[in-house]
Amino acid sequence: MNNFEFANPVKIVFGKGMIARLGALLPEASKVLLVYGGGSIKRNGVYDQVRKALEGFDVLDFGGIEANPHYETCLKAVDIVRREQVSFLLAVGGGSVIDATKFIAAAACFEGDEPWNILYKSAPVRRALPLGVVLTLPATGSEMNERAVISNMATQQKLNFTTPLLFPQFSILDPEVTYSLPARQVANGVVDSFIHVVEQYLTYPVNAKVQDAFAEGLMRVIHEEGLKVLDHPQDYDIRANLMWAATNALNLWIGQGVPQDWSSHRMGYALTAQFGLDHAQTLAILLPGVMTYMFEEKKAKLVQMGTNVFGIAEGTDDERAWKTIASCEEFFRQMGLKTRFGECGIEEKDLDALAAFVDEMGWHLGEHHNIDSRVAKEIMLLRL
Repeated sequence: MNNFEFANPVKIVFGKGMIARLGALLPEASKVLLVYGGGSIKRNGVYDQVRKALEGFDVLDFGGIEANPHYETCLKAVDIVRREQVSFLLAVGGGSVIDATKFIAAAACFEGDEPWNILYKSAPVRRALPLGVVLTLPATGSEMNERAVISNMATQQKLNFTTPLLFPQFSILDPEVTYSLPARQVANGVVDSFIHVVEQYLTYPVNAKVQDAFAEGLMRVIHEEGLKVLDHPQDYDIRANLMWAATNALNLWIGQGVPQDWSSHRMGYALTAQFGLDHAQTLAILLPGVMTYMFEEKKAKLVQMGTNVFGIAEGTDDERAWKTIASCEEFFRQMGLKTRFGECGIEEKDLDALAAFVDEMGWHLGEHHNIDSRVAKEIMLLRL
């Protein structure tokens, strides 16, 4: 196991009716900017629950955060924060809303000329406003981590940044608020959270037995409950297990002391920015390609994953590893996602521009840092 330092300060408030606890979690006399997305929280009653819990606080609304939050939209919120002297940000939504809120918290305190440089040039974040979360869509784990992903529509770039200043002070997780989610969002959340675990696990063995056991348990839960949730959308136990699994998939715990591979995520950014594909959809296409291209490097963990997640016990190591890749792709298809570029209207002529983004950002991806734009294109060619 590799050396590591670990701290996660986020307070989790989990269960039915816990939105009512919101007022007690906020600092007294806070001036709050309530950040949300397209308005579904008003249709499903979550907005009313939040507003009731915030009685006595000075609250401003900022809606309209996109499914892949736009830099330009976030800057409008930054203007409100500065003009109205907002002291606390509350994200009510899924990962996109939370990520946008994190960027707003950092950008509102940024002293440089161009806040985009926080993402594009890794400009340091020295201060940020405090924030909290009411989670409505389990998927990204953003409710319990310190990272965010933002899209710049002018430059067609999608980038991430991290800073410990952006851990939420608290996150409220009520599984009942997920009952009304559209099936597509539920499926995307299941696949996204599953692949978060995979990219921290599927590298090479370092004898990190605790991390491996946690990761394998999470994958089993997400796989088992994910296959049930679309047929049983009102089942509290299924929703609760998926919500908590998604949070643990990317709250930094299982990635401590182990090599990680986020190449599917990084390559997927260009797919979303240039073609508008859902984030989880990009991962469902790319991950099997990474597994296939890096088969020898990942074979030992593929065999381990096959045994402990999918129950694959027959055959040679090579056969079991290939069966593991096939089982992952089949799972994504069972959740209703496509796994090939051609199914999304993306052709071979499009791949150069997609792969070029890797070199543009100076990335060397994968656990061995050996994926440049040339390798990225070869991986993509496997997914046509």
